[in-house]
Amino acid sequence: MSEIQKGHPKGLYVLFITEMWERFSYYGMRAIFILFLVNALKFDKAEASSIYGSYTGLVYLTPLLGGFIADRFWGNRKSIIVGGFLMALGQFFMFLAGSFYEQTDFARILMLVGLFFLIFGNGFFKPNISTMVGSHYSKGDKRVDSAFTIFYMGINLGAFFSPLICGALGDTGDPADFKWGFLAACIGMLCALVLFIWLKNKYLVSPEGVQIGTKPEKKPAVIADINAAPSQELSKAQAGVWALIGISLVALFYFVVGFDFFGSLIFGMALAIPGLIISDRSLTKPEKDRIWVIYIAAFFVIFFWSAFEQAGASLTFFADEQTDRVLFGWTVPASYFQSINAVAIVICAPLFAALWTTLNKRNREPASPYKQAYGLALLSLGYLVIALGVNSIGAGEKSNMLWLIGLYVIHTFGELCLSPIGLSMVNKLAPIKFASLLMGVWFVANATANKFAGMLSGLYPEDVKIVQTYKAPEFPYTLIPAHDTVPARIENVKNDSAFIVNQFTESKDFYIKSFDIKAPEGPKLDSNLVLKAGVPYWNLDTVSVKNDKGKMEVHLTKMANSFASDTAAKIPLYKFKQIVKINLEKEKSPDVKKQAKIDTKWIASTDERRMRFSFVKGGGGKYFAVWSKGEITVYDLNPTKPKFAGVEITGLFRFFMLFVVLAGAASILLFAISGKMVKMMHGIR
Repeated sequence: MSEIQKGHPKGLYVLFITEMWERFSYYGMRAIFILFLVNALKFDKAEASSIYGSYTGLVYLTPLLGGFIADRFWGNRKSIIVGGFLMALGQFFMFLAGSFYEQTDFARILMLVGLFFLIFGNGFFKPNISTMVGSHYSKGDKRVDSAFTIFYMGINLGAFFSPLICGALGDTGDPADFKWGFLAACIGMLCALVLFIWLKNKYLVSPEGVQIGTKPEKKPAVIADINAAPSQELSKAQAGVWALIGISLVALFYFVVGFDFFGSLIFGMALAIPGLIISDRSLTKPEKDRIWVIYIAAFFVIFFWSAFEQAGASLTFFADEQTDRVLFGWTVPASYFQSINAVAIVICAPLFAALWTTLNKRNREPASPYKQAYGLALLSLGYLVIALGVNSIGAGEKSNMLWLIGLYVIHTFGELCLSPIGLSMVNKLAPIKFASLLMGVWFVANATANKFAGMLSGLYPEDVKIVQTYKAPEFPYTLIPAHDTVPARIENVKNDSAFIVNQFTESKDFYIKSFDIKAPEGPKLDSNLVLKAGVPYWNLDTVSVKNDKGKMEVHLTKMANSFASDTAAKIPLYKFKQIVKINLEKEKSPDVKKQAKIDTKWIASTDERRMRFSFVKGGGGKYFAVWSKGEITVYDLNPTKPKFAGVEITGLFRFFMLFVVLAGAASILLFAISGKMVKMMHGIR
């Protein structure tokens, strides 16, 4: 025993390296996932955020199933191997989705299959590898805490370098490259799986030399004692009643409230499972009090993680679109910013551990509820920093990356305050007979937070929003010329071209006509949208065109980035800024007043390869469409602003202030009730 005490068993490092590669896979995929949804699969930000929230939410639900199967049937080892294989398969399907991204419908199916395997694979993997860490030590071994610290470092090491590698490969600005980031995540998961299978029998042993994590032994039958007290387990009747309540809640959220299916499932379970436990009549008053503390803490944790997990959603949008990422001439990939949290944890975790130790020696260490309140306050402060940063820049400018870095660092401080709450608190406060179920409640709270994070990310304000993507022959609109009675034929539009519903481009000679979507009030010419072709206008601020009858001006605002792409489909629409007026030089009709009456063709010159042009928001309610590779994507240039609690989110400042208010209010409320919660813990801190 004395030899063993000199260091940690080698099995710990097997689990360390396995978890490091698994986290590499998870965080690497997450770093580029939402960018893939928006930039390659053409989801709008709200729908992409919903998918992101469902995925990360379900990742926290399936460990309940995986833990149950491991405890009853498979054991830790088999569950980890099955989970690892499923996750590697899921990442491979994400690679396939990235490979076929141009076939949008097919790619979306591949993506959903990949997410299915990732969600269930994580359910088998996540709860079982952590359990095996403690199995390497005898009861009372003082090395256990440091063992989990080492294991936690493996998590953060994987979380640190995965966005750097997967982001460098996949987040290049070219949708065709996302597949390489997913393939790297797949290879990382395979590394974890191969290392675990190779080393498990030699190193994953107990202090007595017994193989750990094998198939669980069946518990011997217990002979009933007629004099024993009634069973304190939940009755089947209770479980049945709460199962019906849970189903009813899911239906309520889905059919009445209007949440999607997975959100309804998560929120329904978040209410039903706690109700099932607290309704047990055998619980004593102190036990019920402690369970209520777990519930209250779980409720506030939802507010924390729903804001914190914007890292993979809205904050990635912000990094990609609104952050100046140029550093010494190199553009930092947006996904790289997700590594900041892991770096800050590695640097700051020892400092916070020392702080709590010092305060404990002086008998001044805050109880867990107070630490959680501090974490929420720091979360609110981080969003206040980025809100002020956004508010300080002018129109059309981008935010300095230091504002975003500051947010992530402050959020890490908040996480380090919140970390004592988690699983340790549940383990201390939960009655033994409900330990597993209450751990499930904690996982459901995290699932709820992640789904809520996706819903909040869906409020991210957009200047341009995808309306729908169609196969070209299925395009549903009837296009009618503004100055002609003959309907336009959509098949005459060239692939790899673009048009506005009241501005239509034909392929053969690059003729341009003006069209409207068929509307009750009839077609009309909109003069607030600009089309200018054949001029390298990204180098010009204003172009003036003269004709015989007077002067026609086309005002062009210089773009921050030149158009390096040859196809209009690759032009990032969010970079379009104010271009004000439209008047095109007309080949046969110099009289501007007669343009609305004469049906003649407008000529737009081209370069040797393709027409370069831009349609920009300048008027209200118009649609922009891009026809590329057999698909038509329709964009709304003036989308409806999202609302939260009746407040319209008109810009990024309001969006970030939403999190300031939510986290700040939660922090103040938790501070107010923390004293009561400490009393309800009955001596446990």
